[in-house]
This record gives sequence, structure tokens and C-alpha cells, in this order.
Amino acid sequence: MASMPLFGDDELFAFVDDDVESPCETVTPWRVLVVDDEADVHEATRLALRDLPIEGRLVRLFHAHSAEEAFQTLIREPDIAVVLLDVVMETDDAGLRLVRRIREDLGNGTVRIVLRTGQPGYAPEIDTIRTFDINDYKTKSELTRTRLYTTLAVAIRSYWQIHQLEMSRKGLELILAASTGLAKLRAVRLYAEGVVTQLCALLGIEPEGLVCAGTVVDGEEARVIAAAGRYRDLIDCPLDDLPERDLRQVLRTCLDSRAHLTAGPMCFYFSVGETAGIAAYVDADGEPDEVNRSLLEIFCANVSVGFQNVFLQQRLYDYAYMDPLLQMPNRKGFIEIVDGQVNGDDTVLALVDLDDFAEMNTVLDHHFGDRVLEAVATRLSEVFTAPAVLGRVGGDTFGVLGPAALVTTGGIESVFALPFDLDGEVLRVSATASVIRVGRQAPANADVLRNASIALKQAKVLKRGRATFFSEDLSLAARERIRMLTELRAAFSAERLFLAYQPQVDLKTGRVLGAEALLRWKTEDGRSIPPDQFIPLAEQSGLTVPIGEWVLRTAGRQLKHLADRGYDRFRMAINVSHTQFREPGFVPALGRALRDCAISPQQLELELTESVAIGHIDSTAAKIQEIRSMGITVAMDDFGTGYSSLSVLKQLNVDRLKVDRSFVQEITERGDATGIAELVISLGHQLNLVTIAEGVEAEEQRRQLLRMGCQEGQGFLFGRPMPAADFERWLAGQG
Repeated sequence: MASMPLFGDDELFAFVDDDVESPCETVTPWRVLVVDDEADVHEATRLALRDLPIEGRLVRLFHAHSAEEAFQTLIREPDIAVVLLDVVMETDDAGLRLVRRIREDLGNGTVRIVLRTGQPGYAPEIDTIRTFDINDYKTKSELTRTRLYTTLAVAIRSYWQIHQLEMSRKGLELILAASTGLAKLRAVRLYAEGVVTQLCALLGIEPEGLVCAGTVVDGEEARVIAAAGRYRDLIDCPLDDLPERDLRQVLRTCLDSRAHLTAGPMCFYFSVGETAGIAAYVDADGEPDEVNRSLLEIFCANVSVGFQNVFLQQRLYDYAYMDPLLQMPNRKGFIEIVDGQVNGDDTVLALVDLDDFAEMNTVLDHHFGDRVLEAVATRLSEVFTAPAVLGRVGGDTFGVLGPAALVTTGGIESVFALPFDLDGEVLRVSATASVIRVGRQAPANADVLRNASIALKQAKVLKRGRATFFSEDLSLAARERIRMLTELRAAFSAERLFLAYQPQVDLKTGRVLGAEALLRWKTEDGRSIPPDQFIPLAEQSGLTVPIGEWVLRTAGRQLKHLADRGYDRFRMAINVSHTQFREPGFVPALGRALRDCAISPQQLELELTESVAIGHIDSTAAKIQEIRSMGITVAMDDFGTGYSSLSVLKQLNVDRLKVDRSFVQEITERGDATGIAELVISLGHQLNLVTIAEGVEAEEQRRQLLRMGCQEGQGFLFGRPMPAADFERWLAGQG
């Protein structure tokens, strides 16, 4: 027998070809397909092969009376060993056409094809052998019972050799795939299943067997980690729970003795360490011969090394991707799972965050916190079973990925509906959760988790202690706000914000009285971001105060610049946000800005919105009075759009009342002099306040406002907001 390497020269081991002249006897018969349109041929073949074993196995015949019927049979029965094929059936070359379909359409290169013809002229032997992938050519007249047996035996032997090589190849592919990939438990199973398949191939039997791991980790019970054939349903079954007593006994003996058992049922031992081992059981009887025994010894020794490597890789994987406390994927592992499983429109991702967990750890201790996490993880796993997947993505945050029908807000809330029993201590735990849908077009891995995290932050603000479903649009919008906020911070640091100045004029004479300083933002790529998009972000993020002070000083320097050029009675209006106004140091900062910019307080006007007075009327009025005592005037912006009353306006004691642009727009739309604009202007007169209308865009609006008694205005009719240099040129052109 010639030696043949299993792998390349650099592989771990090699084995020799097994002698296939006497494969193991088995009850499984050889499957042979007889294809002929003559019923007598079928009957004669059946009688000739009845009860006649070939290579220790009987023959089971399948019958087809046409090429098409044979083709369908081969589709249904892929394990046909030999096809006895007639040439002339429904057409003169039906058999030859079938050969091509078997090899090309089915891709079946294993089945042996013996061409039998009663009319050799239709398929000359030399041309047929040369042209078609057949394995033998016989005329029907020469196929006596003995010749038929001989022909079939040779074909079956050839089939079995090819079949063994294919089984060996598949087994080696599984072992190599498990050895080269990151292990995980699945890789261990792949490797172990490959070992079973390869063992069976070496022994010349079908892959039927299982692999049982012993105490790979101290205290862990032995269990089945991989199986093939009829044992496949036993994967994960503990050794002591296996249904067959003899099987349990053989595996236990093999593990305890740390030795191969080859007399009777075969069980092979693989050492994984000083105290750990693996037993592989295969359905084979009979003692292997000396050559096979040596081969198996070499094979098992090398496979033991492979098992050690795979288990080492599994431990490394666990360190990197598994949470050691909860034995579930950590954030990195969960991201990989999300990346691999987001493949359907009905998949959702939930983040479940335990409320006040940090305080619990501080007041009690981290050991108690660990018990809480374990209890929550247990209940989550009970509610969200497979195919849902759980992970610990933060210190007190769990991730749940699964079908939308399974992972629901109601299911999440049910986890925390009842208190947790922690070894006799009853504890109620509250959690806030966000649920987002992740469809086929969703961004992968970390981006999906990032979207869910953004939704979770919103949920904590909107519905703390509840589970909330966020549509993809809401999640993307929230993410866009976060992105814009990041860009805004960068723009402020890089001084890419600037002020535009819009003229304020006397409605009667058209004389320029001053300007309102308006904050503008242009991105690096030249896009202008509307103020109604970025100013609310600044207010929510804490940027309002530093940006507000920058606006105050920038506008103050521009005011000083204009005063030095003769515009010493020019008024500069600056918007002050609710947050900035509420700052304890706002008034002192205002005084410092006046001194640093060397401007007259009488030239500065602060515009406040009604919201500054809500809930703080007394302190607001006092602060406004303090500002006015410095010589600075105060205007009430957007009056009438909020909730302020006449009494509130009286208490605030401001200097100027601004008519909102929405009320000015109403003048043109209604076509008459009635409307809220007239009421606001009338109110200003009653309180002796100067009124200024914003958003004046048409001459008709100016005339109507003037008729109503409004003194001042600003809007596109007079001038758009302009950068400082453009505004100076415009101002110089007004004479």
C-alpha cells in the first residue's frame, strides 16, 4: 500500500490509504440504479444480484425506465453508488445525454456509471469512453451473472474509494476551519465534528458518532460537544443523561482510563491537559489491524494538540468577547452578533439600562450589585429565549437582539414588573429601555448600537422607568442632532461662528436706528445651518453661556468700531437666552464686557423672550431692573407667542416691545388692519413702550404698521442680515 499525505508537507501528520478490498460489513446495502426501457433487463438484473453480497454488503436496486426518470431518481437519492445505464431508450442517445446531466447538472462525480447497450453501433466503445465520463462499457450480451457481479464489484469498490476520500476531505475541512478561525464554542464543535467524520473515514464507515468533553474546566460536568449521524440530537447532553447505558459506560471508561478502547465499540481518547480529556465514540465494531492502529495513534496524538489549541482559542475569545460575571457576550461580542444577525426587516435591538444602579453600588457594595445583575440577566434570558440574543453592553446596560414579535416593550417591562428575590432579600429594580428597528438597510455593528444608545438617552429624558419604541426616523434624527452638536462644538472652538447684522429703522423716516446682531454658522464645506436648528442644540448642551458671551463681546467690539466712525447714537440689539440670563454671573459679565469693549451702555439693548419670566417673575424683574440701572435698554422679543400676561409684562418693566414676524405676516394675508399685531402695538402704547415690528417684507406692511402706531421695524424690506463688512458698506450708503 502506498503512503499518501493527508495535508501538505507542513501539516501535522500523514496517514496511509486504507485497504478497501474488505470494508467493514454493515447492514446498509449498496444502492444501484438500473436504467433501461426493457422490463426484462430489470428483472434479470434483480435475479442475478438477489442475496449476493458485494464487499460484505447486499445490493439494493432502484429502477428507472427512461433517462428523465433516472435523473429525478438521482436527485431524490444522492447516495447511489452505481448506475447501470442503457444507451438507447426514449431517444437513440438518451443514455449518453443522461451521463452529461449527471456529471454537469448534478455535479455528481462520485457515482460510477456502467454503460450497458444492446446496440453497440449507436455508441461505439472507444468514442464513447473518450467523449463521455463513464467508468465502464459493456454489451448486454456479454453480461452473464458472473460478469455482471464482477463489473458491479469493481465499480462499487471504485465508488467506495472515492467516497472515503470525499469523507476524509470533508472531515479535514471541518478540522482546518475550526483550527484557523476564532474558536468560540461553535468552533470547538466544528473541530470535534470534523474529528468524528475523519475517524469514520479512516475506519471505512459512515460518520456516526459523538465527542464527549470531560472536565475541560474544573468542576464542569462531562457533556457531548459534537455529534454526527443518529447522535446529532445529543449535542449539549450531559454524559450521565445519555439515553443508552452502554454508550455512557464506554465514554466514562474511556475518560477515566485516559486510553483508547478498540475492542468492541470504539472510543478514542484525546488529552487536552493534565486533568482534562475528550472521548470520541464511533459506531464501529472489530479490532483495527496493525496498520490502522498505528495510523489512529498518530491521528489521535495530533488531534489532541488541535483540541488544546481550539480550547485555548476559546478561552482567549471568552476573555475578549464574553462577560465573565454573567457568561454572556460583552459589548464587543454583542456588536459582532449584531453585525452577523441583522438581516431582516423584523429585527429589533433593545437596550435595557438599570435605573440608579450606580447609587445602589455606592450605598450597598459591588457584590450586591453583581447579584442584582445576575438576577436581571436570568430573568431577561427567561423572557427573551432563542432566537433572541442577550449581551451586557455596559456596566448596568443589557442588549437584546431578536425578532420584533419577541423583543417588545411589553416584554421588557414584564421583566421588572415583579420584585427580585436576592437570597431572601426582596428588591424592586427599575429600568429604562429603548427599542429600535434595524432592517436590511441599517448600518452595521457599532453604528446600530450607537443609534440604540442615542434612543436610550432620549428615553431617559422622556420616559424614565419605561420601555419605549423609537422608529428608525426618530433614531436617525436623534443621531443627526448629536452629529450636529459635535460639529457645533468644533465650529465654536475653531471660530467658524459669525455675526450678521440686520438693520432696525424708523418706520416713518426710514432712518437707521441700529441693528440686531444675529448668530450665524457656516460649516467647513460652505453649508449654512439655520439658527432654528443649531441654537436649540446649543441651549440643550450647555454651549449657550460661552456662545452668548462671545456674541456679546463680538457685537460690542463692532459697536465700538461703528461709534469710532461717527455712529455714536447707533443701537446694537443682542439676543440673550433663558439659560444665559439665569446664570448668576450674567450681570457682572455684562459690566465687564461694557468696560472691555469701551462702549456706552445706552447703545446696547438686550432682547429677552417671554420664557425668562416663567416661574421666576420676581427674580427676573429684579435682574432686568439691575440691567436697566446700568443704562442698558431691554426689549421683550416675540411677545404674544408664549404664555405671558399683561400683568407679567407690567412687572418686567422693559423698554421696547417687539411684534413677532408671524403677526406681521398676518397683516398681508388678512388684508385688513385687524389682528394680533394691532393688539400688541396698542398694548405697547398703553404701557408707554416703544414698539418694533420684525419680519417686515412688504411696503404695505410698513404702511399698515405705521398707521397702527408702530414706531420701528426690521426685515427684508429694509435690509437682510449682513456680515460686518457688508453691513458697514450698506450703512455708509444710507447717507
